[in-house]
Amino acid sequence: MMRQTIVCNIVGLTANMINETTPNLKRFVEQGKLAQLTPTAPAVTCSVQSTFLTGLTPNQHGIVGNGWYFKTLNEVMFWRQSNRLVAGEKVWQCAKRQNPDFTCANLFWWYNMATDVDISITPRPIYTADGRKIPDIYTTPLDLRATLQTQLGPFPLFNFWGPMASIQSSAWIMDSSKIVLAQYAPTLTLIYIPHLDYNLQRIGPHAPALIEDIKQVDALFGQLQAQAEQSHARLMVVSEYAISAVSQPIHLNRIFRQQGWLVVRRELGHEVIDFHASKVFAVCDHQVAHIYLNAPEIEADVQDCLQAINGIDLILDHTSKARFHLDHTRSGDWVVLAKPDAWFTYYYWLDEACAPDFARTVDIHHKPGYDPVELFIDPKLKYPKASIAWRLLKKKLGQRTLMDLIPLDATLVKGSHGSLCPSNEKPIVITSEADLLTHDCIHATEVKALILSHLFTP
Repeated sequence: MMRQTIVCNIVGLTANMINETTPNLKRFVEQGKLAQLTPTAPAVTCSVQSTFLTGLTPNQHGIVGNGWYFKTLNEVMFWRQSNRLVAGEKVWQCAKRQNPDFTCANLFWWYNMATDVDISITPRPIYTADGRKIPDIYTTPLDLRATLQTQLGPFPLFNFWGPMASIQSSAWIMDSSKIVLAQYAPTLTLIYIPHLDYNLQRIGPHAPALIEDIKQVDALFGQLQAQAEQSHARLMVVSEYAISAVSQPIHLNRIFRQQGWLVVRRELGHEVIDFHASKVFAVCDHQVAHIYLNAPEIEADVQDCLQAINGIDLILDHTSKARFHLDHTRSGDWVVLAKPDAWFTYYYWLDEACAPDFARTVDIHHKPGYDPVELFIDPKLKYPKASIAWRLLKKKLGQRTLMDLIPLDATLVKGSHGSLCPSNEKPIVITSEADLLTHDCIHATEVKALILSHLFTP
């Protein structure tokens, strides 16, 4: 016998956020059980989600970050979408093997294309030849896309990431989840709610204004909780990581460039990294950076340089990467972890006038690293709303124009994640089935087994 199970991934949720201001989550904890969760390193979206779904560590499933240096392509690429990048048996494959009648809906968890789930929804913008980016989604089955867009309107992509990121995207995801649950009744439904992540990075985890975001997420969760109770489904909440308050951006690639190791080439007056010609470069991902070495003769010098950088907590070399389960061919020659109050930028230019054109835009696929500054509008713009409106008008008229609204000031970022969790700030797992959660702290590799127990334990 299988039991219908819903797993809601509320990114950034920690136990100290659940109190009288979050009545739905508070009731859920009181009726079920909460445990702390120890994530894998790096504690970033793609890596942790892949661990949840496979029960494997990054050196086994291969997702060593939200992006990495694809050596055969000589390119750094972030936010790929093919599930074929993830090695190992996924939770839905394991469940299907146990019961062929099992079905799974993956709603906005990552690596959600080229997958063998029964139902999927994932962002898939349309990029037109004239430079426009049109919000859209990819779904399985294909006709689900039309159903959702007819009932809910277009997916609010610009509220999913960027300066306008807001509760609208999470609300759309929740509404789509309710449609899928009603129409298909999947055995397992995976739902991704990203809203807390935005202001946790913008204003930090201790800002009073964050209370409103937590209330909004609690209200969304209440809708899901009511639907689960109505259908007698088992319900789990997980969070991928906890956010640390940060005040120190570290510009690794600028440091390497000043040493004469990182090479850039000029393109139309802007600078881009030449990965092949560079002796060493960093692929930066929140509080984790993969350091790739092309010149073995400077290995000792690079090691000395890294040890001298204020804000670096750990330097994992060929030996110590294995202790953190990061000894994979996709990983850098070193993996460095920041101290709790620091994080790594991808910045490599020494003069802002030479920054690449994508630096001032929301462009997650061109930037050779993760850029949380995309959550901000440049404070130097006198009339930001007018600036946005003018650029949008030009795009609608078919003119090519840059949405160059993003600042180049990394000090604006107040929260980050990816490194080792402070002892009092850990992600959590909550379940409606207290008897299935036997410990007060579990490891991310145990989440897959916990989901399976919800599906198959009477």
